[in-house]
Amino acid sequence: MSHRRTASLPLLAVALSSLFLLVTLPGQAATDNHRCLALAMYWEAKAEGDRGMLAVGQVVLNRVAHEQFPDSICAVVTQGGETPPCQFSWWCDGKSDRPREAENWAAAQRLAQQLMKLPERSRTRRDPTRGALFFHAKGMKTPWRIPRKKTATIGGHVFYALMDSLTD
Repeated sequence: MSHRRTASLPLLAVALSSLFLLVTLPGQAATDNHRCLALAMYWEAKAEGDRGMLAVGQVVLNRVAHEQFPDSICAVVTQGGETPPCQFSWWCDGKSDRPREAENWAAAQRLAQQLMKLPERSRTRRDPTRGALFFHAKGMKTPWRIPRKKTATIGGHVFYALMDSLTD
């Protein structure tokens, strides 16, 4: 689904299009959540291979399971709307969200399906991010004011958890 936005779109139209992913017909939720997860993995880590895409997918699923974030994959991915600041920069950058690289898109879809099929307990045990709820690109200065605990570096991303959510 393309989400190209221009400055001339009324605010209501942008809000309604953001809600489109959140409102589903019976039986569509799993398909929509799969697509949202695959898109996040693709746009955030398509150049990082399976390991990087799985790490990003895990952060999305960690957020779904955490009380401070929405309780569905699509709601986590689209949190903040389509104008900055938002949770995932690819979602609110005004560019099309349609994948352009078939091989990477196929990998993101396959990996998203694998993650979604795992029981939550197995997913937690296999979590390469060690419970991360946040990440940023390696070369970027830490963008948060609230201290967070670094949990992993995977590919070109650094992963973090909330300080009070760690038990090490």
